[in-house]
Amino acid sequence: MPVDNPRDNPRDNPRDNPRAARGAGRVPRGLLAVLLAPLAVGVLAGCGVSSSGDPAAPGQIAAVGAENEYANVIEQIGGRYVKVSAIESNPNTDPHTYEASPSVAQTVSQAALIVQNGVGYDTYMEKIESASPSAGRRVIDVQKLLDLPESTPNPHLWYKPSTMPAVAAALARELSELQPAHAAYFAANARAFDASLQPWLKALRRFGEHHPNTPVATTEPVADYMLEAAGVDNLTPFSIQADIMNGTDPAPQDASLEQSLFAAHRVKAFVHNQQVTSSLTESFVNDAKHSGIPVVGVYETMPTPGYDYQSWMMAELRAIEEAVTQGVSTEKL
Repeated sequence: MPVDNPRDNPRDNPRDNPRAARGAGRVPRGLLAVLLAPLAVGVLAGCGVSSSGDPAAPGQIAAVGAENEYANVIEQIGGRYVKVSAIESNPNTDPHTYEASPSVAQTVSQAALIVQNGVGYDTYMEKIESASPSAGRRVIDVQKLLDLPESTPNPHLWYKPSTMPAVAAALARELSELQPAHAAYFAANARAFDASLQPWLKALRRFGEHHPNTPVATTEPVADYMLEAAGVDNLTPFSIQADIMNGTDPAPQDASLEQSLFAAHRVKAFVHNQQVTSSLTESFVNDAKHSGIPVVGVYETMPTPGYDYQSWMMAELRAIEEAVTQGVSTEKL
């Protein structure tokens, strides 16, 4: 792998826009004014790709991934010609309620290349970019790249197998525009990245062939795209997944249905958002354990250190397979 990544307005209705209730991407009051003031670039706490706010070296492109999985792919495609910063990478925080600090705003405003998720997941990025416009800045908004509507109910796009190949191709194009002399290098890295995803893609197909329509329960739709690609049958209604994602109380009948999935042993695994928990989700974890249902923890940002995007996705799938085939719980990677 090259190292040289209200019903009329869906945004106002939590069920139609499952990010709104959590205040996704809030920017602290006064931040826009701060953006215009001189700031020392500080350390990005929890940054998984770039450990400091040091400026890009001569010949390097300053790049930002709003989530560290995107930053990791930028690094893989750009290699030695990029200086990458990841904004969200702390597995102990809720990405939906992330608040950008002034140092983060400074880093974003100085970037020549940005990758952000969109779908209401990281709207703080758009606010920072609007407050500090740059004609030369290139922004890859993954929602727009994939031509997804604002009403897309599940914002966790990086679990969709088709997402990162599209991101890698877009990165190769944008980086080549910024540094035409290295276009062949970026294109080669993108091809190597695509090839490195094949073990995960093959494993998804193999799981679906060997364990078709395996029933599972979930808390949130974090890994739903991957579960769907693996042919898994998610028995948890999306209504309760969206409520939990939004931090709102689910309907009693939905909560009772979730509990019944464990008590009646209707599922072979419980896929739990390890990164964002509550008393309700912990009660579901306990119910699953009490019923002997293995629990698999999944994440919204890539666990670091020790993983790149490819190995993270493979580890998540392997944990699900071990739960289904061996009854093994993997609550944390």
